[in-house]
Amino acid sequence: MNKLKPADLVMPYFVISGKARREPIFTMPGICRLSIDNLVREVSGLKEKGIDKILLFGLPERKDPYASEAYAESGIVSQAVRAIKAKVRRLTVITDVCLCAYTEHGHCRILKSGVRSSAVPAGRQEFGVDKKGTLEALARIALSHARAGADIVAPSAVMDGQVGAIRKILDKNGFKKVKILAYSAKFASAFYGPFREALDSEPQFGDRRGYQLDPFDVKKALARVGREIREGADMVMVKPALAYLDVIYQVKQKYKFPLAAYNVSGEFAMMRDKKLILESLNAMRRAGADIIITYHAKEIAKAL
Repeated sequence: MNKLKPADLVMPYFVISGKARREPIFTMPGICRLSIDNLVREVSGLKEKGIDKILLFGLPERKDPYASEAYAESGIVSQAVRAIKAKVRRLTVITDVCLCAYTEHGHCRILKSGVRSSAVPAGRQEFGVDKKGTLEALARIALSHARAGADIVAPSAVMDGQVGAIRKILDKNGFKKVKILAYSAKFASAFYGPFREALDSEPQFGDRRGYQLDPFDVKKALARVGREIREGADMVMVKPALAYLDVIYQVKQKYKFPLAAYNVSGEFAMMRDKKLILESLNAMRRAGADIIITYHAKEIAKAL
């Protein structure tokens, strides 16, 4: 049965340093950046609403070319995971594994220095990607989150080989039970705008069309899903969701594999009527999504 339930929903959160901080995000009404103390208080009440899964994104105090704050043991997401696990029981904590919020340039890659040219057209990936360094950084982020107590790590950098690299380092360090939710079908979408404001992750040059998927190339998306399943993903994702219901359906039909849909920030911002939201989320569930990541989770759980 495909009827939507509160347990099918995942609530995303943006975590920041400091104490007693709650910063509203202008483009995402009702959503705030939260310091860890406020985050713990917030998530403590989710089980009463029937929500048992959250997704964490971190905003570091310092950015550098190597995203070193992302994999530091004292990184903001690792701190948040430890605090939540110490206070809140039976809550599945998913952590986003990416570099864009932690790099000075805002890309989901470690870049080779001195290669980028200002003459390179937007969308062309010709600014010198350090693939080995990127995979090592993503693996280190996932490991630091697992050590902090994350139940699921979610690589979103759309980097070839990321799932395999993460699975290898987790298994090697005794975290075979930590699962991987792969952002396998992550499209270069115009629906991400509010999120980039929330996470301060807008690229400083070019854009991400050089590595995120072409919105019109479903064949490539399906191939990437299959590749990341073979690398060791425990669940795959289609992102965005509302404009990609056909992709959700095709992924589910082709692979019969656990599937998440991300109801992204732009979709959230344009839809405020509760009936419309319910109808849309049910469409994602009906198309084949097993879980739905949505900023509407708390309000819709009440309605359900």
